[in-house]
Amino acid sequence: MLRAVQPIPNHPDPAAYVAADEVVDHDHPLVQETAEALWTANGDACSYAEAAYTFVRDTIPHSADSGDDRVSWRASDVLATRNGICHAKSHALVALLRARGIPAGLCYQRLTEDDGREPLVHGLIALRLPGAATWARQDPRGNGPGIDARFSLGAERLAFPVRPELGETDYPELYAAPHPAVLTALRDSADRPQLWRNLPQAL
Repeated sequence: MLRAVQPIPNHPDPAAYVAADEVVDHDHPLVQETAEALWTANGDACSYAEAAYTFVRDTIPHSADSGDDRVSWRASDVLATRNGICHAKSHALVALLRARGIPAGLCYQRLTEDDGREPLVHGLIALRLPGAATWARQDPRGNGPGIDARFSLGAERLAFPVRPELGETDYPELYAAPHPAVLTALRDSADRPQLWRNLPQAL
């Protein structure tokens, strides 16, 4: 049975989960314009959050699916190029949520191939709607064969439910800013093939 994992904030200040920074740059005009258009079409926090999630999941292809070798990491660049891996897409979704005052942060999983080899850190997000007591994880990676992630505030509908028997794990921490190892890999990679080599295998 699917279950929800409750993320644990790793930052003591709740304001950190609505703040803008170099990566989650929700003060950028493009992020603001995108958020405004999505808000106008929806109008309440829950509907907006789902619309922002669907927008990132479905209109920004995961670069491994599209074959795009460009590496984006800043939220505004992800929206501008319509390109990014899971981490970049998560940065964009967190920025869109924070642009409307919805607390959001970054979560991570350790995933492997079906034989348990080639571990890699996967990125997703968690949000907390106004009045909600708990955080809800969402995965905007993008769907395809064998992947059916959906917006859900109850039982999680993630792209990759972990398989502990293969050494996969859900990291419980909820980060206000990208994990340094992930951000370094994104910033230091000239293209996606290099990024795959640079991404951490564990946190």
